[in-house]
Amino acid sequence: MLFQEQIKMVKQAAPELAATTNEQRNAALAAVRTALQQHQEEIFEANRQDMEQAEADGVSGPVRKRLKFDEGKLRDVMAGISDLTGMEDPLFQTQFARELDEGLVLKRVTCPIGVIGVIFEARPDALVQISALCIKSGNCAILKGGSEALRTNRTLFDIIHRAVINAGLPADCMMQLEARSEINELLECHDSVDLLIPRGSNAFVQYIMNHTKIPVMGHADGICHIYVDKEADLAKAVPIIVDAKTQYVSACNTVETILIHEDVREQLLPMLKAALDAKQVELRGTKEIAAVVDCVPATEMDDRTEYLDYILSAKTVKSVEEAIVHINRFGSHHTDCIITENPQTAEHFMNLVDSAGVYQNCSTRFADGYRYGFGAEVGISTGKLHARGPVGLEGLVSYKYKLYGSGQIVADYASGEKQFHFKNLYKRCIKNA
Repeated sequence: MLFQEQIKMVKQAAPELAATTNEQRNAALAAVRTALQQHQEEIFEANRQDMEQAEADGVSGPVRKRLKFDEGKLRDVMAGISDLTGMEDPLFQTQFARELDEGLVLKRVTCPIGVIGVIFEARPDALVQISALCIKSGNCAILKGGSEALRTNRTLFDIIHRAVINAGLPADCMMQLEARSEINELLECHDSVDLLIPRGSNAFVQYIMNHTKIPVMGHADGICHIYVDKEADLAKAVPIIVDAKTQYVSACNTVETILIHEDVREQLLPMLKAALDAKQVELRGTKEIAAVVDCVPATEMDDRTEYLDYILSAKTVKSVEEAIVHINRFGSHHTDCIITENPQTAEHFMNLVDSAGVYQNCSTRFADGYRYGFGAEVGISTGKLHARGPVGLEGLVSYKYKLYGSGQIVADYASGEKQFHFKNLYKRCIKNA
């Protein structure tokens, strides 16, 4: 079957999936969870083959770490599916109702986006998370994973696809792409695909944005910062920085640059250097940093670099304002943190730093849909339209306006024969993401 025809079949399945009940979609999620557990040995064997191939091909250590899908990863994705099942239905929620005139009532009701194409890196667990979120939110999914995870992704997709079909969801509600050439074909399907979410390098995301008419949501870089204020508790600062750098070094919410107030530089750096050395992290610093501890000389490029490796750059600043200016200039508007015991300074920083996530006294690694209680995420958006930060269920729904009348026509209101009498009947906020 031609590629374009397959995509059109997914588009045709979208209204059918959108009309399913929460009970139907939850039953499909439960079936997926059961199927993953029953077929775990198949998944692990496929992943073992991918890992061996990656090592033979010289794939870097951080990428191989993302690629690994073991008992722990399976346990995590299954827990995420269970969390999603327990969440409120994101669809058919009335956000507000307004009487425009007697017998003329307007409602705004949540609905799926439609067909979402997600292109993601070599992380098989991402395929499970994205599939589960799309099922729960009633969106059809077109999935393209990294080539390093070809066998694992193929096995996972087949298991999930069979499970949702057997649970009664439309057969064409999911589609998997494997060939890199299919990405360019996907970018041309603006009549059938409603949203693209690319997850990868800056160059790759920019390529997607520049070569399609389809709306794109996501982020290109994860250049995250931690600013250690002059009123920081340094006993908190060291473990926070080490966790943000090393807990999962290849993640987009890993810290890449630390900014240190000059008043605490000489006290903090020896402690921090010892902790980083223990984790084999290379410290790159300016001459002010090098005056206190041994480090690799930093260059201007270090301010703009997402390492995704055991490398951390550091520089000193004279004030919180200087830190804010640096972050807004060189950061990627992803996640940035201040370490301080002064609540006014923290609030000033969090108000002025223009990022999707702004933290006080905690690791940037908390920027994650699962850790936010979203069940999972399809990615992190650094844009400001529609969705921002970790994108969970709320970011995968839109809304439509429903107007209920009883014979009204606009001409009566245009002539003045009738008047609008706006009256809010109901307004609510969706509790779950």
